Parts: sequence; C-alpha cells; structure tokens
Amino acid sequence: MIRINLLATEREKQPRKAAAGFDVGQKVTLVCSLILVATALGIGWWWWMLDRESARLTSDIASAERETARLRTILTQVAQFDRQKQQLQERVKLIEQLRQGQGAPVHMIDEVSKALPEMLWLTELKQDGGELTIDGRCTTLTALSDFVGNLERSGYFRRPVEILDSKVEAAPAPATELIKFTLKATFAMPGAEPEPPSTARGARR
Repeated sequence: MIRINLLATEREKQPRKAAAGFDVGQKVTLVCSLILVATALGIGWWWWMLDRESARLTSDIASAERETARLRTILTQVAQFDRQKQQLQERVKLIEQLRQGQGAPVHMIDEVSKALPEMLWLTELKQDGGELTIDGRCTTLTALSDFVGNLERSGYFRRPVEILDSKVEAAPAPATELIKFTLKATFAMPGAEPEPPSTARGARR
C-alpha cells in the first residue's frame, strides 16, 4: 500500500505564499516612498524657485529704487538748469533794453546836431521819455525855420515840431538882436517806426 504525505507539500506551499505576499507589500511601500520622495523633491524645487524669484524681484525693486533716486536727482538738476536759463534770458533781455535805452539818447543828440543850421546854437536840452524840449538862440528867423524843418525831415522826430516860445532880445555888437526860442519835439524811440526821411534836407547856412 502506497502512502503520500500531503502535509509536507502543503507545508512547502505556505512559505512561498507568505514570501509572495511580503514582496507585494515591499513594492507598495517602495512605491509610496518614491511618491513621497518625489513629492518632497517637487515641493523643495518649487520652494527653491519661489525663493530665487523672490530674490530676483527684491533685486529688481532695489535697482528700480536706485534708478528712481538717480532720475529724481537728474530732474532736480534739470529744474535748476531751467531756472538758471530763465534768469540768464531775463538778464540778456534787460541788457538789450539797457543797450537800446543808452543808444536812443546818443542817436537823438546826433540827429539834433545834424539838424543845426549856421547862426543857431542851443543852450539847453530837456528830455522826458520821448519828449524833447530845446532852448536856444539864433540870429535870424530863417535859421530857426530851417532848424524846425530839418528836425521834421530827419524822420526821427514826429511832426509837427512845435515852437513853444520865441522872442527877440538885445544882443551885443556886432549883432543887433538875438532870437530866443523854445522848441518841443517828440523823438521816435527805438522800436517805433520812424517817418521816412525826406530826400531833400535843409542846407546849413
């Protein structure tokens, strides 16, 4: 009679099942561990990237603040230059006005001297803006008339040139009499258009 020991076979199969079950558990644990490690690495990488981006933004903000401070300084300097430029322009304008104002009396005296005929001389000149009062003496009324005509024809005195006063007074020899006169003339200041001068100017006598 043949006997088969089935218990021994069952005993041999049970450890194999246990070993197979242990291998699956290790695999699951390993996979979970890998997932956790990968997640941790991902979170760490993401955190590192955020930290790096934060550092970059902080650096950019600091650079922008420095640039803003530099531009603010430049704007202040530009404003100062604008003020200095305006002051210089005002000074130049004032100098030009003073120069024109200085040139007007010289030109006025020059025109008066050109208009003087012979046998007539001036004793006093008074200027009030563009108004000119002239006192003088002459030996003849013709000289006085020529003087008035020369002033009017010069183009730098507005017409008419008024004779405010004229009177005859005694004169020492050899002249028998002198004519004392006072004229009022308006000089065309620089910037005003003068009257066109006449081609014929009174001849001096």
